[in-house]
Amino acid sequence: MPGEKPVQILLVEDNASDAELAMHALNKSKLGNSVVHLEDGAAALDFLFCRGEYANRRFDAPPTLVLLDLNLPKRDGLQVLRELKGDLRTKSIPVILLTSSKEERDMVAGYHNGVNSYIQKPVNFNEFQEVVRQLGLYWLQVNSKPPAGAFSI
Repeated sequence: MPGEKPVQILLVEDNASDAELAMHALNKSKLGNSVVHLEDGAAALDFLFCRGEYANRRFDAPPTLVLLDLNLPKRDGLQVLRELKGDLRTKSIPVILLTSSKEERDMVAGYHNGVNSYIQKPVNFNEFQEVVRQLGLYWLQVNSKPPAGAFSI
């Protein structure tokens, strides 16, 4: 859509408190001006694949980064991750699992399915904000993303 602001971060988090903390940290770092927050995995997939409620989105303007919780309603984080990384059109989008899970099997499943980073949410308010701030700075300002079409070869 003309004039549509590009989405830099897709935050998929069903816990309102965690989402608010993440948004606060991103805003404080001046990284929150183009964040979309969704509360379930099905909505995230619709957003990423431009379908359903998001059918009018441009597929050629994907988010720069996805912050994804594991325990989500409708479709869990691993299901979202599998679909995202299983499609050549979205495979190069960096995905960070930001979760409270301490289960080794969740971490292994995340990396097995192509997650770029697995971060256990700190319980402490200030630590949580600092982790989100650092993630945003690294993935949006320091990291070099692959060129367009890199996975269509």
